[in-house]
Amino acid sequence: METSAKLSLEQEFKLEVLKDQVQKLSHEQAQEYLIEVFRQMMVKDNLMKQLLRNA
Repeated sequence: METSAKLSLEQEFKLEVLKDQVQKLSHEQAQEYLIEVFRQMMVKDNLMKQLLRNA
C-alpha cells in the first residue's frame, strides 16, 4: 500500500468508532449517511481541484 494511502493511528481509531456507530443505524439511515459522505467527498475533490488550479 502506498504511504499516502495509509491511515494514521488516530484515523484508524476514528474508523473503528464509526464502524460501531454504523452498526446501530437502520438500513435507511445507513443509505442516507453513505450518500452524504459521498457528497462531502465530491465537494472536497472540487475544492482540491480549485486549489490546485489556483496554485
